[in-house]
Amino acid sequence: MQSPQGRLTWIPLAEATDLVAPPVAAAADLVPDARVARIDPSLADTAAFCEAYDVAPEASANCVVVHGRRGERETYAAVMVLATDRADVNKTVRKELDVRKVSFADQADAQERTGMLQGGITPVGLPDGWPILVDQAVVDAGPVVIGGGVRDAKILLTGAALAALPNARVLPLALPRA
Repeated sequence: MQSPQGRLTWIPLAEATDLVAPPVAAAADLVPDARVARIDPSLADTAAFCEAYDVAPEASANCVVVHGRRGERETYAAVMVLATDRADVNKTVRKELDVRKVSFADQADAQERTGMLQGGITPVGLPDGWPILVDQAVVDAGPVVIGGGVRDAKILLTGAALAALPNARVLPLALPRA
């Protein structure tokens, strides 16, 4: 039966910071109740991960990095939505970031700026000042699984812990997947 914990062995993040990306490890104190589990890196993508480890998709939250512009000002942000939803980037995210144009960040650029690997980028440990836009459904979901900054680890924490991160803003920003 699918659940947020699935069939994984979870250990406190504070005791296993070597499993996550260095920026995530450095920010582990921001999520003191978080737990981490090692996974097969070939199963890091959400659908494969949920199926292989019996994690409910509605308990898995995806993080996408977006890049926006208004004149000379550039903004990078993390957007968190449940795996069952997609982010309303063109309307809600653009308006919240107060940018004229917003798009998903280039993969190589996102990896370089975050110090994390694509498929594992997480809001824990992002560069200072980056907005973290968390969909209200993620907060309401209770325990959720997110990336660990690498492809071979996942973090389990509450949506409320994500909402409590510095620069986090909670708002309705998801659209159902078609």
